[in-house]
Amino acid sequence: MDLTGLLEYLDEAPLAALFGLLTGAVFGVAAQRSSFCLRAAAVEFARGSLGPKVAVWLLTFSTAVIWVQGAQMLGLFRAGDARMMAVTGSWSGAVIGGLMFGVGMVLARGCSGRLLVLAATGNLRSLVSGLIFAVVAQMALHGWLAPVRQYLAGLWVTPGGQNVDLLAALSLPSQAGIVIGLIFAALAFALSARHQIGWTKLVFASGVGFAVALGWVLTFQLSLVAFEPVSVTSATFSGPSASTLMFVLTENPVLDFDIGLVPGVVIGAFAASVLRREFQFQGFDGESQMRRSMFGAVLMGFGAMLAGGCAIGAGVTGGSIFVGTAWLALFCMWVGAAVADALIDQRAAGQAAAV
Repeated sequence: MDLTGLLEYLDEAPLAALFGLLTGAVFGVAAQRSSFCLRAAAVEFARGSLGPKVAVWLLTFSTAVIWVQGAQMLGLFRAGDARMMAVTGSWSGAVIGGLMFGVGMVLARGCSGRLLVLAATGNLRSLVSGLIFAVVAQMALHGWLAPVRQYLAGLWVTPGGQNVDLLAALSLPSQAGIVIGLIFAALAFALSARHQIGWTKLVFASGVGFAVALGWVLTFQLSLVAFEPVSVTSATFSGPSASTLMFVLTENPVLDFDIGLVPGVVIGAFAASVLRREFQFQGFDGESQMRRSMFGAVLMGFGAMLAGGCAIGAGVTGGSIFVGTAWLALFCMWVGAAVADALIDQRAAGQAAAV
């Protein structure tokens, strides 16, 4: 893939933003049509069911792994150049931030990526929670909460100034990544057949994973021909949400992949909801729900920045290249969501039933 010709018409920064817009649009359409959501899958699993929501999440995750690992074998992408692999990772941040994010997405009734998709379909609850998420993420990145994040992240870090490649750490061959992806895909298809999930939803669920691979390949290929350094990255919504917020607030904004990603998701999800006649304005049901959602958004904003990514950024994007701290953060997100559901939602449902 040679992008030299495109650089004759667009500078590197606008081209990177365009790639982000394209990746986001694919993600937005696919996520809206498939109802992909880590929170929904984690809650379903926590309640003892391997149901359709788990099947959709597994298919998305496995598709991302297969596409990304396949692209790497074809020479279209190199995981070692990825931003999250090339920097020091934080084991402590993955644990603490992952748990916080898992609790937060249960309280907010959606992870950061899901909130963005829902906001584009008219859900005002998700819009408010998403804005709070972006503000807190920015505070954790460069604001008042940054010292706390840095302290917690520094408690236990990966050695050698870079993250851990799980495949290399376990001395597994390069083909092991695709094999692992195929195992997850087989489980996803088995669950899909059991619950009679239609092919349309399966195709769009795999489309979310494809969007992750698309972002990796596009930014990597651009980095090979760009004169200025280009960050090799893909779909994630913690850093990009904070960056997009600052982009519209600052006087001299800078274009990059992250700036194009968030608008792309909004455009894609909005278009998909309108075409399916699913766009509908929705608000908070009451004060208690509003407090709960806002607090959940705060936990997610700080947790995502501490963990090194959100449910998409760490859970799928980082997972697809076998970043050690990303897999640990993903595990802790599942644990945090399960604990929050058991202590809050299931307990509340039990008390209501007893009354």
